[in-house]
Amino acid sequence: MHTRPKTYTMVGVTLIIFLAIAALIFAPSCAQQQPAEYGSGPTGTLLNEEVRIIDIVKRISPAVVAVTQYDENGKRTGLASGIIVSPEGEILTNNHVVSGAAKLVVTLSDGRDMTAKNLGGDPLIDLAIIKVNASGLQTAPLGDSDRLQIGQTAIAIGNPYGFERTVTVGVVSALHRSIPGGGASLSNLIQTDAKIYPGNSGGPLLDSSGRVIGVNTVVVGGETGVLGFAIPINTARRAMQDVSRVGHVQVPWLGITYGDVTKQIASAFHLPVNQGVIVADVAPGGPSALAGIKKGDIIVEVDGQKVADGGDLQKVLQGKNVGNRISVTVYRDGKRRTFDVTLQEMPMNLRESSD
Repeated sequence: MHTRPKTYTMVGVTLIIFLAIAALIFAPSCAQQQPAEYGSGPTGTLLNEEVRIIDIVKRISPAVVAVTQYDENGKRTGLASGIIVSPEGEILTNNHVVSGAAKLVVTLSDGRDMTAKNLGGDPLIDLAIIKVNASGLQTAPLGDSDRLQIGQTAIAIGNPYGFERTVTVGVVSALHRSIPGGGASLSNLIQTDAKIYPGNSGGPLLDSSGRVIGVNTVVVGGETGVLGFAIPINTARRAMQDVSRVGHVQVPWLGITYGDVTKQIASAFHLPVNQGVIVADVAPGGPSALAGIKKGDIIVEVDGQKVADGGDLQKVLQGKNVGNRISVTVYRDGKRRTFDVTLQEMPMNLRESSD
């Protein structure tokens, strides 16, 4: 008579033990699925990459300024961005931001408006240095654009449409870009998919350490998408050094106008090479003329670096200084010849062109 109750009792005990063991096994997993409090759970935790970007924005934003352009009647004609590069108030921006302005007003991160003086700029590389009367300003650290790699993080900060210190994030999409039809002023650019809008011009493009790697300058595209471009910071370094040393930006000048050699052109005119830069004209008294370079010569190498097109030529020249002596290798009458050319400073009246 006691068999059935005893059997039920043993089953009950066994079930209780099983449930206890299961609770011990699955309790941690269940606990992890509980809603986290105070932002400490998965949905409230910032990723390391996010933390790094937030830190960069906090550190660099105070060095990003708004630059407002006014005409002689006091009417606002433009709004862009700038980067404080010295505690004494020197600011790096685009030349097209300040060109033609009767008055420039810089708005600092603390809200102060200050009149700025244009120390010097150049349309050929679209860079300018302006200055406000201040001291102790926070600056943005400068990186090394020669060490950039495609795919690395790119962060843009600026004032698009007047919305101050807007942040966009992307990658370095390409290097050494030239915008078709842009001439030398739009060569050797950094391309990025970090959104660049009107008003971002003159603002910084940063790497993942918060160092300035470029100066945002232009966008290309339309309904199908927009590409952003920045001037390498190493180009800007040289411009700043020029302003500090001689009071204006110096542009190394080869003294020629030229066109690219393509396979089609080479085939049509029976040229000895399929790539290079063909000299269309030589400025009288210019560096190339003095060295012996002539119209029709095809430049294929400068200082040991191959020149496949005008972009390559401009990249080499942008790494040189006025007064540098360079070797220029050309094809003339089917033969290679090398000339030593001493670079001069490009005359101001030629700087809107692409020679």
